[in-house]
Amino acid sequence: MQTRLNQAQPYALGLFRIVIGLFFTCHGAASLFGVLGGAMNGDSIPAGTWPGWYAAVIQFIGGILVMLGLGTRIAALICSGSMAYAYFKVHQPEALFPLQNGGEPSAVFCWAFLLLVFTGPGALALDRLFSRGGTEREKERESEQAPPVTV
Repeated sequence: MQTRLNQAQPYALGLFRIVIGLFFTCHGAASLFGVLGGAMNGDSIPAGTWPGWYAAVIQFIGGILVMLGLGTRIAALICSGSMAYAYFKVHQPEALFPLQNGGEPSAVFCWAFLLLVFTGPGALALDRLFSRGGTEREKERESEQAPPVTV
């Protein structure tokens, strides 16, 4: 069983990246375009408003990049940083714990993106198409960790 789980790990990580990126993109779209329920009052955030509009741009563009697996590590680092800022600047002054201050989404997104910074995009990332086949070391590591999954 351990072998099968190890074989599926890059695909599970890729699926995790896609879902987290999609959710983050939806948050940005709600704030920027007023869709999916909009921002706080159901509308979009006025362009240039600090920090909300800039955070929404990071959410929308960063979420798309992470979801597609383009520049995943850099995009995830920026997204993680923006969520850390949101948590400590907006939520943490209200109360110490995320459950008390409404900062659970910010905290979870922050840690999820930080995980992607260190793990990379996993399988199904567009980065692999543009990396000229990747480095020899990456190819060796992938062949050791992720042989094709057979059903």
